[in-house]
Amino acid sequence: MKLRLIKDSIAKNLSRSLLIISLSVVILIVIGLALKASPLLDSVNLFSILTEKVWSPQKGNFGFLPFIMGTLWVTFISLIISVPLCILAATYLVEYASDRLRKSVLPLMNVLAAIPPVLYGVWGVLFVVPLISEWIAPIFNVSTTGYSVLAGGIVLAVMIFPIMISIMVEVLKTIPNELKAASLSLGATKWETIQKVVLRKAKPGIIAAIVLAVSRAFGETVAVLMVCGNIPKVPQSLFDAGYPIPALIANNFGEMMSIPLYDAALMFAALLLFVIIFGFNLISRIILNRLEEHA
Repeated sequence: MKLRLIKDSIAKNLSRSLLIISLSVVILIVIGLALKASPLLDSVNLFSILTEKVWSPQKGNFGFLPFIMGTLWVTFISLIISVPLCILAATYLVEYASDRLRKSVLPLMNVLAAIPPVLYGVWGVLFVVPLISEWIAPIFNVSTTGYSVLAGGIVLAVMIFPIMISIMVEVLKTIPNELKAASLSLGATKWETIQKVVLRKAKPGIIAAIVLAVSRAFGETVAVLMVCGNIPKVPQSLFDAGYPIPALIANNFGEMMSIPLYDAALMFAALLLFVIIFGFNLISRIILNRLEEHA
């Protein structure tokens, strides 16, 4: 009995220590980025940094608005495309598909999730960019090279399909069959049961899947960098080029030593990306808690 208590105490203390270490690493990263970005913040007003549209480090202009808007454009386009498709695909796999099809598709999702981002980027350059420039843009009487926030959003949507579908499938599997049977016994159709029982009950899990996918989308670099155009201007339409924050960091990190405050600006970009992702996850966590309270 005493040995079991000792083991329990060791496990408890070890878990606490690992939690403290994990939190400490995150805090140290934030502090390190803030210290590295401090020369820029000492020289330029924070409000100006976040709202200025001009990015010209050679002239001392460090406007981050184009990068913030580029990140938001690409992320929201990917969500608009991926969320409805993933919900429908996961619903079909759980509620309608045969066991044989389900067992074939789900391992394929794991394979797609493991594909290197650069391959998605190559696919975007060879297929998505020409599709936009030659087929989609002419419908709207727009002339574009195809390298745009729309291209970035499409590539990113395809990249987050696997993780989102896999999680949503697991969430939908947890809905008790008794609830579905009760709904059907009251005269509801299969689709009405899915709408009013299954999806409603699975809403917190679906939102959690979206949050995880968006967290990856915010930080994705290589694939988006290859198709977005990387022009530091605020996108005004789907067909304008964009410049997400991760692409800014990846593209310019090697040049940061040659221009004053350039290193501080890139460290501020990394800090800004961290704050955006943390804020999004915090808001999502609050929404999830409220949904669980009303469930």
